[in-house]
Amino acid sequence: MVVLETSEGRILLATDAENAPVTTRNFLAYIDSGFYDGLIFHRVISNFMIQTGGFGPDMEPRKPGEPIPNEADNGLSNRRGTIAMARTMSPHTASSQFFINVNDNGFLDHTAKTQDGWGYCVFGKVVEGMDVVDRIREKPTTGRAGHRDVPVEDVIIHRAYRTNEGADA
Repeated sequence: MVVLETSEGRILLATDAENAPVTTRNFLAYIDSGFYDGLIFHRVISNFMIQTGGFGPDMEPRKPGEPIPNEADNGLSNRRGTIAMARTMSPHTASSQFFINVNDNGFLDHTAKTQDGWGYCVFGKVVEGMDVVDRIREKPTTGRAGHRDVPVEDVIIHRAYRTNEGADA
């Protein structure tokens, strides 16, 4: 279980090490190192998802570690409330950035081990705090530092850490 203490409230996440072991290990290493502390949700699309894990306030990039293999072929679907790894167009480029699906986004699911079919790896879900996610998704956005869909007002992760709370969820 992971807590994201954000400027909009608290989000509790459950990771799925059974179905996405490499991705979960990678995510928890970033959590344990404090990597996400002080980062912003830098991409917010109200009918799609909210994304974080790459930029601080004023769109200052934070350098991630090495990319990990894509585990999107794990059978998990990009449904509302799930967390998934962000990546470039290349399937095996996920590192630190992740997103929370605010709608069912099955079109992001794995369909084949091809460039276009790999999909985006789901590795957990929101257990508490979808009201916070929904507040973030409704934030007005703008273009900033060459990026689109950036909230006008920073939505900051003050602290991200592991907890045993809600482990039975």
